[in-house]
Amino acid sequence: MAQVLEFKLPDLGEGLTEAEIVRWLVEVGDVVAIDQPVVEVETAKAMVEVPCPYGGVVTARFGEEGTELPVGAPLLTVAVGAPEGPETSGPVTPGPSGARNGSAPSGPSSPSSSSGSSATESSGGSGNVLVGYGTGAPAARRRRIRPDRLDRTPTRSGALTVEAAVPEAPVSEAPVSGAPGVPVPAASSTAAPGSVAPVSDGPVPVVSPLVRRLARQHDIELRRLTGSGPDGLILRADVDRAIRQAEEAEAAKTRTARAATAPTGASPAAASPAASAAPAAERIPLRGVRGAVADKLSRSRTEIPDATCWVDADATELMAVRAAMNAATGPSAGPKVSVLALLARICTAALARFPELNSTVDTEAREIVRLPGVHLGFAAQTERGLVVPVVRDAHTRNAESIGAEIARLTELARTGKLSPAQLTGGTFTLNNYGVFGVDGSTPIINHPEAAMLGVGRIMPKPWVHQGELAVRQVVQLSLTFDHRVCDGGTAGGFLRYVADCVEQPAVLLRTL
Repeated sequence: MAQVLEFKLPDLGEGLTEAEIVRWLVEVGDVVAIDQPVVEVETAKAMVEVPCPYGGVVTARFGEEGTELPVGAPLLTVAVGAPEGPETSGPVTPGPSGARNGSAPSGPSSPSSSSGSSATESSGGSGNVLVGYGTGAPAARRRRIRPDRLDRTPTRSGALTVEAAVPEAPVSEAPVSGAPGVPVPAASSTAAPGSVAPVSDGPVPVVSPLVRRLARQHDIELRRLTGSGPDGLILRADVDRAIRQAEEAEAAKTRTARAATAPTGASPAAASPAASAAPAAERIPLRGVRGAVADKLSRSRTEIPDATCWVDADATELMAVRAAMNAATGPSAGPKVSVLALLARICTAALARFPELNSTVDTEAREIVRLPGVHLGFAAQTERGLVVPVVRDAHTRNAESIGAEIARLTELARTGKLSPAQLTGGTFTLNNYGVFGVDGSTPIINHPEAAMLGVGRIMPKPWVHQGELAVRQVVQLSLTFDHRVCDGGTAGGFLRYVADCVEQPAVLLRTL
């Protein structure tokens, strides 16, 4: 006999409250092993594969690709424990609590389908939530269970068990009050998702605080919406749909008002082409990485009183040193060192001299917190948007070690495999916007850090060198800093030290 267990979207950490389904890795009827990845989701910080802590047959999936689910919402159900004996035929008799959505009700002696460790231990699940932290059990080959092999019988405790598999999609059914065990279509099955429903006095089926905030910002009455999520749960997509409907209604009202005030001599046929020719504005939801970047940059501008200073530096000697390092042969040869790695090493040396810029501000305690180590973030542009991977303990690394870690994190960023832990915890950020072919910028501080160094492109320019005009490799450096943690003298000293190291790399020998 098998028991149906419900696997919910786990807490992915780092304060994330929801995730978008990017790709299902299993189908209904597939056999999954413990800790086998079953779905790929995208959060506001990374794209991760979510493993299922149960081993068995997938009986139902909740949500299509592109659907946003809040943490704690059902992802899928799994029939745990394959049958050993012959199949049992007969009608299905629901337990005392009824059955819905393809999951098993909990009897007095059976574990709850949404329970944590107890259900996991009884089913052999691991309880892990992210790929890479599993039990090491090998992934089983997926095989399809034919629907005609379905056979379900109730246990003595009243819990519904499954012989092989359950229907391919969850059924939206709800027991009628006063007639337990008789399923009828739920109210949400007859209303379009996101449509206006009669106002009820009960609790609003919303889990995500982001959905509530979005509805509040656009004056959307959540009680009047019909959720498209499990059990009528209202998702962000439902609120977005209601916002679009409200905007379309407002636009239609505006067009009607304009038509009423138009000159009487104008014929409808003449006005129609002009109205139809007006292109509709494209609306792109701020979600995923783009939404996270928008929230963080807005918070930085709102909370941090920043200031920017900049300086031009002659990088000719730095480029010559890099060329010599990469051209070395024999025992002194090693991996190629990038310009970004050298600049990162210069930043760690500068932060050792000016620790005020390696800090953060505790606004509630009204304290400046100086951080003991340097976790250096670097801005990386990917197809999913701007991300800032973090090189841990950069102050303990040399240029070669920093360069290797930057290359590794950049590759993970390019493939979308950075974990939330690799995108958080930075104390100072290096932004090389010169790769875009621009000379200067005023960076926005990566909240809650206190400073960011921006580096423009390195290009030949006329420069006075040793009293003579010459063509040199010149770069513009800009430092944006939190004026709460230091004054301009400290920021100027930091930037001047960085420029000195760029112009005379031998200065770094004092700190090696």
